[in-house]
Amino acid sequence: MSSSLTRRSFLGLGAAAGTATLLAACGDGTVAAPGTAGGTLKWGWSSVTSWDPVTSSAGWDVHLLSLVYAGLTKLDEKGNAVPALATGWTYDSAGTTLTFTLRPGLKFSDGTALDADAVKQSLERGRDFPKSLVAAQLANVRSVTAPDATTVVLGLAQPDYQIPNLLAGKTGMIVSPAAIAADAAALATKPVGAGPFTLTSYVQNAKAVLTRNPDYWDAASIKLAGFEAYPLPEPATVVAALQSGQYDVAQIPGGQVEAAKAAGLRVQVIPSLVVAVLDVNITKKPFDDPKVTEALRYAVDRAALLKTAQFGHGEVAYQPFPKGYAGYSNSLEGIYQYDPAKAKQLLAQSSYGTSPVDVVITTAKAEGVPEQLQSQLNAAGFKATIEVIPQAQATQLVYVQHSKALFVDQFAGRDSAVQAFQVLFGKEGLMNPGRQTPPELADALAKVSRTPLDDPTYPSVLQAATAVAVKSMPNVFLYSVPRILARRANVSAIPEFTVVQRFEGVTVS
Repeated sequence: MSSSLTRRSFLGLGAAAGTATLLAACGDGTVAAPGTAGGTLKWGWSSVTSWDPVTSSAGWDVHLLSLVYAGLTKLDEKGNAVPALATGWTYDSAGTTLTFTLRPGLKFSDGTALDADAVKQSLERGRDFPKSLVAAQLANVRSVTAPDATTVVLGLAQPDYQIPNLLAGKTGMIVSPAAIAADAAALATKPVGAGPFTLTSYVQNAKAVLTRNPDYWDAASIKLAGFEAYPLPEPATVVAALQSGQYDVAQIPGGQVEAAKAAGLRVQVIPSLVVAVLDVNITKKPFDDPKVTEALRYAVDRAALLKTAQFGHGEVAYQPFPKGYAGYSNSLEGIYQYDPAKAKQLLAQSSYGTSPVDVVITTAKAEGVPEQLQSQLNAAGFKATIEVIPQAQATQLVYVQHSKALFVDQFAGRDSAVQAFQVLFGKEGLMNPGRQTPPELADALAKVSRTPLDDPTYPSVLQAATAVAVKSMPNVFLYSVPRILARRANVSAIPEFTVVQRFEGVTVS
């Protein structure tokens, strides 16, 4: 039997990386004041596709959903699964039975009891609801039982030690069964969970107003009395909006960092799991020729793209995981360094010979990276053109219809390593438009799922899978995208959580 408290997630930092302090030295060297409950934080961030975690269609939604929902687990600042609604969990020796112990006396924001039966109903809805967008993540959960009010038992079809991490995200957010029974469709705009805040007012794509939930299991850590969330401001106006008090905290682009500092704002550059990537469809010309796909890897000057897109905030990336985390493979460092001469050589060896290879770069915005990428590809033997499509149609055209050969995108990492791999490389993976996964990668991922997170071999098993994926799949990773937050001086430092932004201890004076 293994205790949850000893498990390491795929994000677990090595000892050399040190331990982040939750409320101290958060990026800009300031320390959050302990404070008392009070103040309302106005956050310029994003809108949600749905307040129902089961029907939410964007990974980015998890940041706002985490304000109103809680899961059995949560991820700490390093990405490790730690107790939340559950005080702990254990696996049986076979790795196919996972038992969670709930905190007693839990309540949803509607006042109803959050007990084992409520958890059972919520997880089963995520798995079985016909319109659920998290169902695939729960496919391995054969059964959910509630032998008593504080015990939840998951029966798994096969060993899977990633579940505690998986349940820390949208997949494991617990929804009130009473709200589901009353009007499940209403959850899209009227969420009922057990998170740190309760949504009291919502105007879609305009404003969400939340108040502190006194029944939250960790309410003592929530100092804010209220929270207001707004869509992401325009890059050109975000600094002025912060100065005027329209927002207290907002995400800013790398190009606005110096302007924000000059305006007296505090800036935090928080490492995240977001990475810029080129999605390649190997069923479309010219990438149906493996030599062309390989040439693309060497034709891209990642450092130059990073400077253009992020003004140097971030790091060049050849893989989906950042440095310092268990999934990061040192063997891949610099594997596809910029080499236009090699790219030309590979194209000459392809079925296209020495003629320039036509390729269309599909993007939702031509300026910046796509234009620079076009120039780089043309210098390496391609004949690249840019096609701009509406952002609202991108998912349908690229990932549902699979009609585009090359798409400029970003990948937001997931709570579980295997979940991230499934999205990027699985046969049904959203960001795998070619819908092909080589057998050696499928075998490597299965081995990751079967390896306990506290097994000493886990990091090497995961890193081996990362290496297989990067070498065998066509995705071209470009650079990491940190979460850059600017805040007014009256707001205490924001905790630096890699995966999901949290606000424990934050105060507004």
